[in-house]
Amino acid sequence: MSDEPTIAQASPFKVELEEGKRYAWCRCGLSKNQPYCDGAHKDTSFTPMMYVAEKSGPHYMCGCKQTKSEPMCDGTHNKLDQS
Repeated sequence: MSDEPTIAQASPFKVELEEGKRYAWCRCGLSKNQPYCDGAHKDTSFTPMMYVAEKSGPHYMCGCKQTKSEPMCDGTHNKLDQS
């Protein structure tokens, strides 16, 4: 069991969120329903992050799972070694 998340993609996921709606953001990177949790973390130490959208519209959720601004992208993917 790894303590490091899997990079789902090295760029953010552009999603449409609805104000007041609750979303489960995948922290482990294993979900097949990115950026949302599908339960794939069950054999890991990860749990999803529950997030309630503050406003409706387009948002950029982290795809690399390294953001310091969970669940939103903070640009960390630009600094990752992709070799």
